[in-house]
Amino acid sequence: MKSIRICLAACLLLAWQAGPARAESGTAPHGPAGLGNDISWPQCGADLPAPPPFAIVGVNGGRPDTANPCLAAQLAWAGQSAEAADGTPAAVYVNTAATGPAESLWWPAGNTYGETAVSNPYGLCDGTASPACAYVHGYAMAATSAGILAAAGQDIHRMWWLDVEFGNSWLWDKAVNAAELEGMTAYLQGAGVEVGIYSTGYQFNEIAGDVSPGSNLYKLQNWLAGPDSAESAEEYCGAPPLTPGGTVTTTQFTENDLDYNYRCPADVPAPAPQPAAPAPQPEQLRSSRYMELYAAPIS
Repeated sequence: MKSIRICLAACLLLAWQAGPARAESGTAPHGPAGLGNDISWPQCGADLPAPPPFAIVGVNGGRPDTANPCLAAQLAWAGQSAEAADGTPAAVYVNTAATGPAESLWWPAGNTYGETAVSNPYGLCDGTASPACAYVHGYAMAATSAGILAAAGQDIHRMWWLDVEFGNSWLWDKAVNAAELEGMTAYLQGAGVEVGIYSTGYQFNEIAGDVSPGSNLYKLQNWLAGPDSAESAEEYCGAPPLTPGGTVTTTQFTENDLDYNYRCPADVPAPAPQPAAPAPQPEQLRSSRYMELYAAPIS
């Protein structure tokens, strides 16, 4: 069997070691009204702002198979948002990763998860680092996250975002990574929830590559990271979507150690502004085994 080459993050996000993000009172950014916030396990124990117009909460504790230890408390905070008060539950996001058949980590060897038969567009999973097995793995990771939310006493029927970034492990084969995300999407859509993708254009392309019209990722909503201010968050609504058929509906920027989110209007004026080209990325580490890394914060 060929050795598995897994793409790992180039750094361990040392900025996190200073502690969880803490919002400073009276320091909300200037810009458009109605900005939301997103939080997750790095904000455990943090001083959170007053409930915003809308909120997004991370389900996992950094990897797809882990739980945010503050999930219930953070969802209670998000439940006080104006949107939740109007009857729309707070959205959630989940970590994503493709590990391949690495030692000590579960990887499927067939088209089943537990007692559930998974309808697989890639054929039969044979236990290898193939699109067929990645699809089943993604399906299972989404099911696990849905179980975590349900165990917290929460209805899973809300908006779900797939957090796709370098902070978790990915295989060098982009088709396998894309199949992982497709499997997650298939489970969630089958459960009757809406699904979107969170990433930057550069990271998503490096991880999943080009997405074809036949993929269930093709027309998903997009939540773009990358803006550095409220003003540029508005401009990013006109940036290219992560997939050709996607729609940029939300953008994100960070200020005063807290993530802010902007909801894009239905009609974005032309011409669409383009985000600045990313700086050259360092060569990624290569390994035949999965390394546990803290997942990048959703910022």
